[in-house]
Amino acid sequence: MNTTKIAIFGVGLIGGSLALCFKNKPGITVVGHAHRPESIDKYMSKGVVDVATLSMEEAAKDADFIFLCVPVGKLEEYLTKLSEMPLKKGCIITDVGSTKASVSVAAEALKFKDVFFIGGHPMAGSERSGVDAASVLLFENAFYVLCASASIPEYAIESLEKLLLYTRAQIVKVEPKLHDEIVGAVSHLPHIIAVALVNQISDYNESNMLYRRLAAGGFRDITRIASSDPVIWRDILLNNNEVMLRLLEDWNKGISIFIDMLKGSNGQAIEEAFQKANAFRNELPEGRKGMITPLFDLYLNVPDHPGIIGKIATELGSEQINLSNIQIIESREDVPGVMRLSFRQEEDMERARIVLHELEYTVFV
Repeated sequence: MNTTKIAIFGVGLIGGSLALCFKNKPGITVVGHAHRPESIDKYMSKGVVDVATLSMEEAAKDADFIFLCVPVGKLEEYLTKLSEMPLKKGCIITDVGSTKASVSVAAEALKFKDVFFIGGHPMAGSERSGVDAASVLLFENAFYVLCASASIPEYAIESLEKLLLYTRAQIVKVEPKLHDEIVGAVSHLPHIIAVALVNQISDYNESNMLYRRLAAGGFRDITRIASSDPVIWRDILLNNNEVMLRLLEDWNKGISIFIDMLKGSNGQAIEEAFQKANAFRNELPEGRKGMITPLFDLYLNVPDHPGIIGKIATELGSEQINLSNIQIIESREDVPGVMRLSFRQEEDMERARIVLHELEYTVFV
């Protein structure tokens, strides 16, 4: 029986989760590349890969598939190194970066011989990072975008699609530039807006600390993506520079319209803007993973007194329900309860809701 070798460079959240999806499948061997000996020990002790190595050449040798799960800013460097190695004929190289045009251009310029590059972008993530957060369920019910150039033969694309069935993601094929435009709008732009908004409030807070104190509940939720890794997002935005400049120009036009509405006290126009947004947002699909990790929160009407946090945590712990975070909310203007329980999995949230309801707590989703 022929063995399929999969090499993964960057065994973190995404790379580790891919490894777990492929590992222990019939005829598949997963090799992870590491930069430090201690990383090898971690990968092996956690059972994420079958083999781990410090050698890039050893990892890539005879590989049928190579997954580049490194930061966007390092993709071209890795592609260049791979282009200098004697890769297996028919080898498929793919990546997991959230920008696709720049890496596709870089791969085309390297002119791989009998090796195919197919850009990839699994649109799933987690608020945690690193191999410790890797999960075989990370990509389930998520979109996995493939961006192949016109020169890539269909059989190579089908081969990668077949392998990715193990992730239980939904494969979508998109042209690289179109991918960057859409993802720029639905993910990159919201990150910029969140950062700008938080920094604006931070500046106000320098003259009055009440801004930070009252920026609780909903404000913290709608701006949570402002806490994303600065280096990763520096590389993403610079790699999608032209698209982001166009999107920000459109954003400024939209803000200018709101300024005109307010200056003219145009209540009808404001109402219509909210109605339009409500209608479109209500059409957005639910229950599907995306680039911005969804919140799975429950709110409880409970007295704010000592011991309540420990009591709730104990009740859920006894049912083997994993909590991500517990918060006592001081400002309740936009939430229906005083305690917020956060979960990484929707299943845990639903189980917690049932348990707490049976314990006669008033629970809101």
